[in-house]
Amino acid sequence: MVGRKSLDLTMNTVQYPPSPDMLAAMLAATESAHEYPDMRATELIGTLAARLGVPSDRVLVGPGSAALCQLLVMTVAGPGDEVVYPWPSFEGYPEMVVHAGATRVAVPLRGHGIDLKELAAAVTERTKAVLLCNPNNPTGTVFSDAELAEFVAAVPDDVLVIVDEAYREFVTEPGFRDALAGGPRGLCVLRTFSKAYGLAGLRVGYLVASPALVARLKPMMPLFAVGSHAQAAALAALNDEFAREVEKRCAAVAAERDRLVALLRAQGWSLPDGHGNFVWLPVGERSAELTAFFRERDVLVRLYPGDGVRITVTGRETGDLVAGIAADYLLENGVA
Repeated sequence: MVGRKSLDLTMNTVQYPPSPDMLAAMLAATESAHEYPDMRATELIGTLAARLGVPSDRVLVGPGSAALCQLLVMTVAGPGDEVVYPWPSFEGYPEMVVHAGATRVAVPLRGHGIDLKELAAAVTERTKAVLLCNPNNPTGTVFSDAELAEFVAAVPDDVLVIVDEAYREFVTEPGFRDALAGGPRGLCVLRTFSKAYGLAGLRVGYLVASPALVARLKPMMPLFAVGSHAQAAALAALNDEFAREVEKRCAAVAAERDRLVALLRAQGWSLPDGHGNFVWLPVGERSAELTAFFRERDVLVRLYPGDGVRITVTGRETGDLVAGIAADYLLENGVA
């Protein structure tokens, strides 16, 4: 007999399906599946540039923000170079640096947040890039545009500062400004349609950088990197009506996130305020044990060995299930 499928809360995807307009756009693209997609995603780049208020030569579309980040690292860094990043952060960063043949420089968080001063101190003459995730995955913490500006001013101009904003749509922190709105010039900003827009399976994201960097990256991009379905769905996702729907969806996820944080704290867990679509349980050496406890109850959570456990936030029913399992763990083990 086939066992029941576990609830997967490891990937930070949203529970909402694509909109009817997005589905219709994908269906229309299917009818032209015998033709190649626009190799440079020209229409999508133009639409994004207009939305963001930047020239189109500053925008590059690719198969997800993670793939674009990997391309950036491999383009600017190689053997003998260093790439600095906070830790724990997005688990793909260390692998990207290794693939480039560069040296990893992981800077521990201060508390649960990114310590930008320590990151700046870790930059050497060998450093080619710094990776920053805001909100930070997996801890959910954010830094301000003023802190970012101070950091950029502290590092040499030839060090590329990459700000990964995969979860920016879920931030409800008063006064929060993303790197494009409030950050200094000279940054490379990464964004994705995988999270808030619900297109994780289609692989489409983009970056905004200087025209010179975009021109340098274009020849390095795989040909036809973003398929017709992904381009069509992303364009449909950018219409005004769905943009308002995305805001409502993200607000609902953020409200459930905050409710779950409050439930867990009431049980005795210590965890930071979250600003993504996930919560972070910094349980250190008990991380593997807690992950196994959830798995035994058919719930999969993301393990960061020795650091903590990240749990994707979806709806209220799932939040109650997570809180119930967390309470059972405390009852059986007597610790948080």
